[in-house]
Order: sequence, then structure tokens, then C-alpha cells
Amino acid sequence: MKFWLSLVSVRESEQLPELARYAEKLGFHGLMIGDHIAWPKHISTPYPYSPDGKIFVPPDTPWPDPWVLFAHLGAITEKLHFASNIYLAALRDPFTVAKSVATAALLTNNRIICGVSAGWLKEEFELAGIDFESRGRRLDEMLTVIRQLWTGEFVSHQSEFFQFEGNCCPPPPKAVEIWCGGGAPPAMRRAARNDGWLPLPMSVQAAKAAVEQLRTMRKQAGLDPATLRVGLPLAEPVTQSGVDAIREMGLDDLVVIAPWLPSPWDVTSWLDPGDDMSRLDVKKKSLLRYAETVIHTLR
Repeated sequence: MKFWLSLVSVRESEQLPELARYAEKLGFHGLMIGDHIAWPKHISTPYPYSPDGKIFVPPDTPWPDPWVLFAHLGAITEKLHFASNIYLAALRDPFTVAKSVATAALLTNNRIICGVSAGWLKEEFELAGIDFESRGRRLDEMLTVIRQLWTGEFVSHQSEFFQFEGNCCPPPPKAVEIWCGGGAPPAMRRAARNDGWLPLPMSVQAAKAAVEQLRTMRKQAGLDPATLRVGLPLAEPVTQSGVDAIREMGLDDLVVIAPWLPSPWDVTSWLDPGDDMSRLDVKKKSLLRYAETVIHTLR
């Protein structure tokens, strides 16, 4: 089983290099971070993933650019992989995305996965001057364009959002996998047509039903259902029986949300009472305990 460490909510960006090195040492397969380009001062869009519609992220949360960060972390690690979870590609133009991701892939020996989603924050799209309602179609077209640009060849493209003839170099060493987040029907179809799916935390049973649905969609699209990857965060404790069930589904990518954060699903606390989660040594202690208890004991 490949364990991915999600550091989406780490506010202490200066700690990320040491956390990456330590995660690699402990046996994590990869590291994930999120993305926003800016935070609007006034937000009326309800957050779709909380019961009351309120976003839990403070407005001063740092969101370092994933591809700049991954290129740096790749230089100080040897085997650790990196995935955006998720990257708001539709807020950019396809050339910026293609070049940034390809450069990071080149500098990390292709230890990169490009995880994308259409996004939910309407005011962020307004800040960027991009239509919110058409973001899904824009993202789908962007993914087509980006794959073309990653060939390094001259591309002629004429469609709804982008019309151009040109190329984008450097190309990545090989095609970068694109994983797609979200649970709405358009997001599921997007994931089925690409390389992987990044869902919100769910139980093993819920994941089984969703993966079967995705594989059916993938087969209908003329793609091999068995090649779909899923970065699965569990909404239940990670146990041997759970890992066995995930393997039976043909999956081997498990996402671990930073274990020092309180979780409604994990029955184990990886911290001591009174620990200050902002401290690097406290984060490393919880990572060590998680690795020793879970990663190093599960078959």
C-alpha cells in the first residue's frame, strides 16, 4: 500500500521541506498539498463540503504554488512523490499549467501527479476574471490542451475556450498522470476519462460502490477500467481489514490527512495533551507514531 501524506492545511510553510524529508524517511510514498491563487475578502458562496456551508480555512492560510514547491522538495528528496490535491487549473491558462507541471516533472524525475478539480469558490474566479459557471467545460478543454502541449510538438487547437497554434517546452520526461477530484457527476466523469480520482474521505464500503461506478464510466469511454488509480482518504480508522478490502478493489493509494490534526474518523490520538501543533517537532512526533503504528505494521 502506498501512503500519501496530505499537508493541505499546514500553515507553517517553512516546515514543509523538513516534513517532506522526514515523511520519506518514515516510508510515506508521497506528499499532497492544495491550491488557491488568492482569497477573496468577501465570500458568499457556501462551502459545499460542510453541513453549515461555512469554510474552515482561515483567510490568511498560505497556499504555496504546488509546482514551485514540488520542484524544490524533489531536489531534497530521492523517492518521494508529489501530487496536487487539488490544483485549480481552470483559474490559469493552459500554457502556464503545462509549463509549470512539466518543469516540476522534469526536475523531480517524473515524481509528479497533477490533481485537478473545477473548484467551488465563485469569488476566486471573479478575482481572476474567469467565468465561474463554465469552469467545468473550461477545465475539460484545458486537460485536452495540456496533454497536447506535453508532447512538445506544435499543436493546432480550435475550440470553445482556446484557439492557438504553437508548442510548449520543455515537455515532461513522460506523460504526467492527471487525477481529478470531486464527487458530482461531471467530476466523476472527468476522473473516469483521465488517470485517477481524488475523493473526499469515505468509508471502504462507499469507496467500493464509487469505484465500481467509475470503472463502468471508464469502460464506456473506451478506456481500461483496471488502470484507474484512486487516492483514497478513509473516513474510518486504517486497519488491516480495511487495507485488505482496498487491495481487493484493485487500489493501492491511501491518503493520510496530517495525523496531528483532530479527526472525526481516527480513534487514535497521535499527540500528547497540550501539544502545540504549530511546532515542527510535534508534527514529526505524530508522523513517527503514525508510521510505527500503521505504515510499518500493516501488510
